[in-house]
Amino acid sequence: MFDDLRDLYQEVILDHGRKPRNFRRLEDADRSARGDNPMCGDRMELFLKLTPDGAIGDAAFQGRGCAISMASASLMTEVIKGKAPEAAQALGAKFRDLAMTGTCPECGADIADEMERLQPLSGVHEFPSRVKCATLAWHTLNAALAGAKEASSE
Repeated sequence: MFDDLRDLYQEVILDHGRKPRNFRRLEDADRSARGDNPMCGDRMELFLKLTPDGAIGDAAFQGRGCAISMASASLMTEVIKGKAPEAAQALGAKFRDLAMTGTCPECGADIADEMERLQPLSGVHEFPSRVKCATLAWHTLNAALAGAKEASSE
């Protein structure tokens, strides 16, 4: 059973890595930032379009990197749409816990669906150097929301 789940998670990562969702330039973006993981060369640019009430209406990215960084950015852009910036940042903090430990003991029912979507990346905790690949998009999100132009996984 565990091997079946691991295979499924690997398939999700490979699918999002090969065919990332929201992989495009968002020309009318309100916020953007560039992210860099100097350890392995992953680079991306994240674009956000905010709604009139301040929520994230659209999110997209471009870049290059390993399957984990591309899959993480792809999944992130899917789960943050419609969220207030503070909620997206809080989700990012929970995702970092998941990536570093493989679990999220303090994840409540309010983000259960999002965390289930992000669960395929939980296996990176077994490979500490890959945690930076998985969290690069989230660091870049924080930079974009803060008005910074650059983010690093370091």
